[in-house]
Amino acid sequence: MPVLEIVQLDFQGVLEYKLKDMPRGFAMITQRRVALPSSRDRLLEAAISLFAEQGYESASTADICRLAGTSQSQLVKHFTNKQGLLEAIFEHAWAQINPAIRMAIQTVSSPREKLNTVMGMILSFLDGEKQLRALFLLEGRRRHGDGNIVVLVPGFLEFVTIIDGILKEAALSGKLQPSLHPQAVRSMLMGALEGMLRDLLIAKSARLPAAYTDADIRAAFANLISCCLSK
Repeated sequence: MPVLEIVQLDFQGVLEYKLKDMPRGFAMITQRRVALPSSRDRLLEAAISLFAEQGYESASTADICRLAGTSQSQLVKHFTNKQGLLEAIFEHAWAQINPAIRMAIQTVSSPREKLNTVMGMILSFLDGEKQLRALFLLEGRRRHGDGNIVVLVPGFLEFVTIIDGILKEAALSGKLQPSLHPQAVRSMLMGALEGMLRDLLIAKSARLPAAYTDADIRAAFANLISCCLSK
C-alpha cells in the first residue's frame, strides 16, 4: 500500500511529501503544502516593499500592516515602531551576509583577495535583492526623527569588525601601506563602494551620469585596494 513520506520541511514551513511504494509503472506524485509565514515575517516583507517603493518617511505603518494582513498591535509587539521595523530589516540582511562572508574568506590567504571577495559577495547579494539594495543605499545612512543613524545595527557593526580584521591582518603582515590607518582605509573602501552603488541607483530615475556597470565597480574597487595593499 502506498504511504506518505515526508521529503523536506524547510525554514519557510514548506512541507514536501510524496507517495512511496507505488506499483511499478505509476508516476511518482509529489505535492507541496506551504505554511503561511508568521505575522512578523509578513510585516518585514511588506515593509521592505513599501519602504523601497515609497521611501521610509512616506510609508505609513497602517499601509504596512494592511499589506501584511495584520494589525498595528502586531507591529508594536514585534518591532515597537517603524524605526524598529527598519532596523530589523537591516539586521536580518546582515545576518545572512556576515556568516557567508566569514566562511568564504577562511579559505583566502591574501588580505587583498579577502577584500575583493567581500566586495564581490556584497554586490552579488544586493544584485539579487533589488528592494534591499534600495533600502541599504537610500535609507541606511539617513537620519530619521530621533537623529539616530539606523544602519548601525549589530550586524552592520559586525561587518565593520570583519573588514577591520582583514586590514589589521594586512598591517601586521606589512601589506598595508605604512602611512595609512586601517580604519581610515576601511571607511574609504566602504564609502567608495556605497557611493558607486548609490549613484548607479539614482541614475535610473534622475539625470545623474552613471553609465557604468557592476563589473566597472568591481574593477574600480580592485584598483582602489591595490593602491593601499600589496599582494
